[in-house]
Amino acid sequence: MFESLFLYPYRLFTKGEFLFASGWPVWLLVFVSLALVAAVGYLVFKQHGDNLKGRRWIAIAALQGVVLCLVLFMLWRPALRVTALKPQQNVIAVVVDDSRSMLLKQEDLSRIESAKQLLTGGLLDKMKSRFQVRVYRAGENLERIQTLDAVTGNQNTTHLGGSMKQMMEESASLPIGAVVLLSDGSDNSGGMEAETLGEIRRRRIPIHTVGFGAEKLSKDIEVIDLDVPLRALSDSRIGAAVTFRHYGYKGQKAKIGLMADDKIVSSREVALGEDGTPQTETLLFNAGLAGARNVKASVVKLPDEENASNNAQTRLINVESLKPRILYVEGEPKWDFKFIRRALEGDRNLQLTTMLRTTQNKIYRQGVEDPKELEQGFPVKEEDLFKFSGLMIGGIEASWFTPQQQAMIKNFADRRGGGVMFLAGRGALSDGGWAASSVAEMIPVSLTDRKGTFHRDPATAELTEAGRDSLIVRIEEDPKRNEDRWKKLPFMANYQETGPAKPGATVLVDALPTSKGRHPLLVTQRYGRGRSVVFASSGTWRWQMSQDVKDLSHELFWQQGLRWLVTETPPQISAAPSKQLLLDDGNVEFRADVRDKAYNPVSAATVEARILGPGGVSAMLTLTPDANQAGIFTSKWDAPKAGSYIVEVLAKNGKEEMGRDVFTMIRQDGVAESFHAEQNRQLLEGLSRQTGGNYYTPATAKSLPDDIAYSEAGITTRETKELWNMPALLMALFGAKAAEWLLRRRWGAV
Repeated sequence: MFESLFLYPYRLFTKGEFLFASGWPVWLLVFVSLALVAAVGYLVFKQHGDNLKGRRWIAIAALQGVVLCLVLFMLWRPALRVTALKPQQNVIAVVVDDSRSMLLKQEDLSRIESAKQLLTGGLLDKMKSRFQVRVYRAGENLERIQTLDAVTGNQNTTHLGGSMKQMMEESASLPIGAVVLLSDGSDNSGGMEAETLGEIRRRRIPIHTVGFGAEKLSKDIEVIDLDVPLRALSDSRIGAAVTFRHYGYKGQKAKIGLMADDKIVSSREVALGEDGTPQTETLLFNAGLAGARNVKASVVKLPDEENASNNAQTRLINVESLKPRILYVEGEPKWDFKFIRRALEGDRNLQLTTMLRTTQNKIYRQGVEDPKELEQGFPVKEEDLFKFSGLMIGGIEASWFTPQQQAMIKNFADRRGGGVMFLAGRGALSDGGWAASSVAEMIPVSLTDRKGTFHRDPATAELTEAGRDSLIVRIEEDPKRNEDRWKKLPFMANYQETGPAKPGATVLVDALPTSKGRHPLLVTQRYGRGRSVVFASSGTWRWQMSQDVKDLSHELFWQQGLRWLVTETPPQISAAPSKQLLLDDGNVEFRADVRDKAYNPVSAATVEARILGPGGVSAMLTLTPDANQAGIFTSKWDAPKAGSYIVEVLAKNGKEEMGRDVFTMIRQDGVAESFHAEQNRQLLEGLSRQTGGNYYTPATAKSLPDDIAYSEAGITTRETKELWNMPALLMALFGAKAAEWLLRRRWGAV
């Protein structure tokens, strides 16, 4: 429609430079137009001013003025000056996406078949009649092909950015006038790099994109993410957060399954929410024995699902046989002290060392590694305290700790990365003077400055909104059943007023005393490299004594809570990959955090990574210090094969070994193409817009050969396109004259 009115396509007007081909100055056109309009207005007023009512003469004069101005505009010969490619002297690169996602079908025709059909249906011939055409296929790399039969959709990856970068390298020796990319935009290499876009813009090569595939699949469910910890203690309960989205199944049921080493460990049926909205469900399972564990989450295929290959995600967990130690300091004998110790007796992976103050100057120790450990009381050296991974402070006054020891408690979480738990009691929290101590800043609640906050009154526990989603307080696997279970727990024998939670802290459980009111009971927060938590009661022993002997609520709560307290506590040497899941690309960066026994960063160390992978792959790397971060060592590596990898990082200070850490990662090939399989129109449009090209659908691509002709790349010539004879101008001219004649006839001024 636009071209029929204005002779040329809209794109030409956006690319061209407007000018008057007559060469006469624009100011003269303006001057003559104003003079004629004024003269016409005067003559119309003189001839018809008395015959026309009101100001009707102005409408007649205006229309006559428009006619004269249009005639003058046409006499000045308006034109467009455009840069055009010289015929047969430029190369047009046609790039066809040859990745697996292009095999997806829509209306019984795959995306690759649609692309071939478009090219062989006349588009390729039209381009060849005016330009030299080279055809390429794009997957992991860019490859020139002679016929479209070579495009089969067998490429495991789509690296559009890398392919376009290769094309720019070819343009250094070829007069490439434009690139035509036929793709669904499903780029699993991370998108188009800014460096590549900058290179294309510098070469002024427009990329025209033709998008294939639906922008939203009508029937599909996709597992977007599987979030599991990189490492876990053996025999611990792990939460696997499965995030998925769907299209076309709102309100229906779907079954999520979780497999560990090819064995089903958990499953659940869930109701599907709104189309396209990510939905997360957490499944619990037992980590089992030590070793690398392969965990797979999947959704059972739904009826009429278009793409079932995106229904699963896989991760690796390094299950460790460590036995982290927790130091529990209690100010007085109490029932909870006894029952907490008993709850951890059945946990093979936690070591609880306790210090119980029986009198003011006497300490009863249990769980020490040698008779002299803690013999003089609470540690006075950081190295001695930092041997532990967690610290519990019960009903004991802040003044019992020296200023140096209080600083060590803060550093235990901040620098060591350990977990610190504050419990309730007569000498705890505000009643123990902790609000005025230097440790107060790390406590996740704003303690009151008054005494008498500890109450021996019954109180029930209720999960908060955050607690309903937290695995720390997950006694029952099903969230709804877990919430109901907490409501049915026996009341606690006491509670302590804590004050409000600090900004950034999370309240998981509230205490509801029988005397009414609501107080934070279980509150957590991050502090430095570690974490701190308050549990404002010492009456959970009633959960054990007032229920059936087979009920494990009390044991699960304390085992799970204390595992959370120490699981993320890092060792002296803490290592991890930049990404654990490598999809079709083995590039990964190793990062190690090296600390001394006081957990101060160490940069003068020798750090090596020993790698074992599938098919006998083995390698050894030396990690180099990061110039910007003390104690951080990094190295890049390329995993050559698909499969699981185990990496051991070893740090030495001279010949002395400082420590080692182990992590796992997995490379999967041919998987990424199955995910986000809808057309990524945003990427294709953005690529065209930023390079001066245009985006097309298969239905609108017929104008592509004409649009390609106008480019500033390659071998070009300057063309002038006359506009004075545009149908739109002629229609405006005759329309204005006809309107004037009709008005004059109607008003009797003929």
